[in-house]
Amino acid sequence: MSEVIDLENVSVVRGGSTIIDSLTFRVEANERWVIIGANGAGKTTLLKLLAAQIQPSSGVATLLGQRLGRVNVFELRTRIGFASSALAAQIPNSETVLNSVMTASYGVTGRWNEQYDEIDERRARRVLREWELSDFEDRPFGTLSDGERKRVQIARSIMTDPEILLLDEPVASLDLAARELTIQLLSGYASSPEAPAMVMVTHHLEEIPSGFTHAMILQDGKVMARGEIGTTLTSASISEAFRFPLTLSYENGRYSAVAT
Repeated sequence: MSEVIDLENVSVVRGGSTIIDSLTFRVEANERWVIIGANGAGKTTLLKLLAAQIQPSSGVATLLGQRLGRVNVFELRTRIGFASSALAAQIPNSETVLNSVMTASYGVTGRWNEQYDEIDERRARRVLREWELSDFEDRPFGTLSDGERKRVQIARSIMTDPEILLLDEPVASLDLAARELTIQLLSGYASSPEAPAMVMVTHHLEEIPSGFTHAMILQDGKVMARGEIGTTLTSASISEAFRFPLTLSYENGRYSAVAT
């Protein structure tokens, strides 16, 4: 398989503070990674780097064979799907769900005078069907529940058939039913051989969908552990990452952790 992400000794410094510290990280096209860490570990900053939204302060960041700093990032971003609450906040509340997804074809968040092909509309409807949103396609985005909005974010991020899919806490703040439905759909998607490389950020182990193959644990902007998910996520590594004694459990394809 081909390498889609290659970070070599990358650091991100902002306001004199090192947020990402000498990080090396490689992802193959068939891998699904979860990035775990406490608040402030650098997870979201790393995701912004992988989305070509920011540049590294030092080191070499190569995405889809293109080195940041030597490539048109606007073209590169069209090949990367990114689902985040920050992006969802840019979608007008009056925009229909169908248009909220379809406008990803032009990289905009509000439909204006763009002309869409029939193939765009067919693909948007297919993506909505896959994420159980068909019944909402004519609903204004602003009337959706948090769970429905999260699924629209994901559907929009895969509308353009990306080569990398980035997920920033895709089930954060959802109620139990909405969380489990979204995790179930993500599990099926992650397990598909047609899915792109995936990188998901979370700090809750129970939010990790089955089908994810690798994990990286960040602490204070540094890699504390990384590798295949089954050997990387342990009671010892999670306890160290969160600086609190935790016991990790794995059952029916899902992780959980409680205080020791």
